[in-house]
Amino acid sequence: MAPAAGAAVVGAGDPVAVDGVAHTASGTAGAERGERPRPLHDPDPYSTPPYGRPGPWAPAPPVQHPAVASAVAPAHGTDVPAPVTPPPPAAVPPAVPPPVPLSAPQTPADTSASHAQAPAPVAAGPLPPGAVSARVVAGPAPAPVAAGSASVPPGGSGAQGGGPWGRYDPWAAGTAEEQASARGPLQQTGAKVLTRAQRRRRAWRHLAGWTLAVAVVSAGVGGIAGAYVARDGLGDGVRLPRAAGVPAGRAPDSVAGIAARALPSVVTLHVRGADQAGTGTGFVLDDRGHILTNNHVVQPAGPDGEISVTFSSGDTVKAEVVGRDSGYDLAVVRVRGVHGLTPLPLGDSDTVQVGDPVVAIGAPFDLANTVTAGIISAKERPITAGGEKSDGSDVAYVDALQTDAPINPGNSGGPLLDSRAQVIGINSAIRSAGTGSDAGGGEAGSIGLGFAIPVNQAWRVARELISDGRATHPVIGVTLDMGYGGDGARIDDESARGGPAVAVGGPGERAGLKAGDVVTDVDGERVHTGEELIVKIRAHRPGDRLRLTVARGGTEREVSLVLGESEQN
Repeated sequence: MAPAAGAAVVGAGDPVAVDGVAHTASGTAGAERGERPRPLHDPDPYSTPPYGRPGPWAPAPPVQHPAVASAVAPAHGTDVPAPVTPPPPAAVPPAVPPPVPLSAPQTPADTSASHAQAPAPVAAGPLPPGAVSARVVAGPAPAPVAAGSASVPPGGSGAQGGGPWGRYDPWAAGTAEEQASARGPLQQTGAKVLTRAQRRRRAWRHLAGWTLAVAVVSAGVGGIAGAYVARDGLGDGVRLPRAAGVPAGRAPDSVAGIAARALPSVVTLHVRGADQAGTGTGFVLDDRGHILTNNHVVQPAGPDGEISVTFSSGDTVKAEVVGRDSGYDLAVVRVRGVHGLTPLPLGDSDTVQVGDPVVAIGAPFDLANTVTAGIISAKERPITAGGEKSDGSDVAYVDALQTDAPINPGNSGGPLLDSRAQVIGINSAIRSAGTGSDAGGGEAGSIGLGFAIPVNQAWRVARELISDGRATHPVIGVTLDMGYGGDGARIDDESARGGPAVAVGGPGERAGLKAGDVVTDVDGERVHTGEELIVKIRAHRPGDRLRLTVARGGTEREVSLVLGESEQN
């Protein structure tokens, strides 16, 4: 087809005269595709701004939005002519006139406007009459863009695409505030906007969390303060002096060395009740103020009496009963507001041997801080104390350590110490020439027969008294005939209340014991009386297993029995 009138057909690489300047279609198309133009002058080797490459003082290159995928945005400041409708295809003319060199030289203004390196002058043929002077580029014509309008980023309009930073166009007219006001308020980029009800619920959750945190912290602080007050009381209280060491020139295992270490932990108790009073001894169990002593020492106080505790330093404070048990003849009292308590270390009474040296500390006849010495004379001596009640509920059965260390009334509840100043027993009873047996309440003196509760048994009972206020007793579930004159411990025909002597469902019945049986041996040790059997049983704890030798009808047999538990004596 023939070209339309006034249209020019330009091929790739053909020179085109635009505004009096010769260009090639391919070179112009390359510049329009975004190739960075090179300056006409040589680069500054010293990078002196603003001529050299961008340095620390050179301004950053202008930021332009990426061009729309369907069009190439013209450079800033370039006049955009009206779009030219491409002419319909026409036949190529058979002959092209020879190129004629351009007489007009290229001006600097044209160079700066094109932002591209000027091509070498080429000859161009004369334009047909009526031809339109226009910049010819290869490819589709750019989309029309209104002068002064902002370029549109890919993905949508400026109000929706590109995120918050894409809303501001540095090349558009007006400041950022003016552009924002013209385009509407800034929207969040996908984050969920909470409603008023949701914000209110979140505020309540935060308030509840902080309230709970404050409550927990307050409870912790209050608990610590309460524990401190419960242990030490309010105010300054009593401060005990620091325990002295072993005296110079004395061996630690000497009587002087043992006494120096133990005396600060030994106390004297003065008990006053409605119609009687007494004096005894005790020693510090722990730094919380618990003191271990004998039950018969605190018993005169009754429910409304007073108990005072005097330390070796002379300081005196009031005490209260935590728990006591007449079957073991043990009691625990507690003092408050006393600082600097030094507990006495506990030893192992099961490892004590006959002949070991011992030291006894107490207040015989109210003579506080009295120290006596001796040896272990015997072990596992079955003794009983008390028995003032007709039902025998106040009788204490003790598998005791025997010592010849002088023990007198007032020593009851005091410690019996080994050579390492460790407690191995609690002094509880003496045998005197005038009265036979004395638990510390009479005025009879020592004849070298003193008895102490083994510390292993005493510590188990003390723990129960501190935690529960009472102690449990191991039982075999039978009633013994305490008047039996033969050798051994005989099971009675009936209980004290007329019931069966062997408790139904008790440990004795499960082991096969019957009324009239005689127990002659416990774990290989001979038993001669009912009291001895009770003492052997009390030396254990509930749940322990015993081997009993039982005589029935002239024959003996061995039975295995698991001890039960009773709160009664």
